[in-house]
Order: sequence, then C-alpha cells, then structure tokens
Amino acid sequence: MKLIIAIIQPDKLERVKQTLSEVDVFRLTILDVQGFGRQRGHAETYRGHEIAINLLRKVQLQIAVNDEFVEPTIQAIQRGGRSNETGEIGDGKIFVIPMEECVRIRTGERGEEAI
Repeated sequence: MKLIIAIIQPDKLERVKQTLSEVDVFRLTILDVQGFGRQRGHAETYRGHEIAINLLRKVQLQIAVNDEFVEPTIQAIQRGGRSNETGEIGDGKIFVIPMEECVRIRTGERGEEAI
C-alpha cells in the first residue's frame, strides 16, 4: 500500500480527477495549500504598487492505493497535471510514501481491503 501525495495547479484539478477516473481511481482527499518551488512566487500590481507574492495557491491530492495502482495513478496525475506536452515549471510534484496500515473506521477492515 502506498500514499500518493500530489501538489498540482488549482486549474488542473478537474482534468486530473478525470484522468484518475479513467484508471479507476475514485477515492481521494483534496486540500487547498500554499507554497512555492523553483518559481519562487511572482509579483502583482495592486493599486499601483508592486507586491511580491511568495506563496502560491496549489491543490494537494492525497490518494491511498494498493501497489498495483501506484504507477497508473502516477501516470494519470502527470497526464492531467501537465501544462502542455513537455510541462512547465510550477506544474507540481508527486510523492509516493509507503503506508504501513489502513483501517476502515466503519467496519474495522484493515490493509488492502480497507482501501
């Protein structure tokens, strides 16, 4: 079992959800987050003054999957989250973390059955 954490652009969320559903991944948690990576924010003009925006709005997806779904999930997120064929700085990151245990609260099921 793995926990996949993906940080993507907010405007790519619907497309990523669509590509995930194409590979039968329907269970996910979505969080609004802020941060910056290589692009280090940007500047905006507000009432004639330039303001540095250091933290950019992003969307974080948390997806628990069984081992056989790891690679299809990663590929789906990449397809849906890229800005174009080659991608651009700021498109996001995907982290894959081992998950020791999963427990369904309602039934008490554990492990792969609980996902």
